[in-house]
Order: sequence, then structure tokens, then C-alpha cells
Amino acid sequence: MKLITKAISNKMPNLYETDGQGDKAIIQAKLFTPDSSFTWYILEMDQESGDCFGIVTSNLNYNQPEYGYFNINELKDVRGQLGLPVERDLWFGKKTVGEMKKDLN
Repeated sequence: MKLITKAISNKMPNLYETDGQGDKAIIQAKLFTPDSSFTWYILEMDQESGDCFGIVTSNLNYNQPEYGYFNINELKDVRGQLGLPVERDLWFGKKTVGEMKKDLN
């Protein structure tokens, strides 16, 4: 499975485009480890480098999501406890950061 399809990539804001939007910023894609507790919510992405800015949650920080940078190409090599790769949530509809935070509580 492609983590980010061309269709998603073409609509993805470039890095820093959502700066200052706070809880109104729209999450473009959700990635997760099916055999672990990590979830990546992508807000922006540099098309050339694969660098993304978004939010990461896990059972370690579930109620306190962390904003940060990660690389989509590096996530392709990440494996969970059972060796399963990172997947894209095919049923995820676009949500704002505020809506996602409410869902976590």
C-alpha cells in the first residue's frame, strides 16, 4: 500500500502553509501501525523530500499529541511489534486538528 497516493500528495499543503491555523488546520492523511500504538496525522508535506509536519500520538502520549516533523520515506521502513508496516487509514475523512483532539478525549 502506498502511504501517500499521488491524489493525496497533489492536494497536500506544502510545509509551513498551515502555520498559524492551530486547531483549524486540516489533517490531510492518517497513518498508523496496526500492531503498535503510533499514529501520524499529516498536515503538510514537502513533495520532493517527503518531509512532513503533523501530529503524532501513541499510548505514551495519547492525551497530549505531539507536533513535529517526520519523513514519509522513513515511515515506509517502520515496523510494529509483529513486523507489520505502517498503513494509511483508508476510511479517514479530513478533519481539523480540533476535531481530532476531541476524538482523543
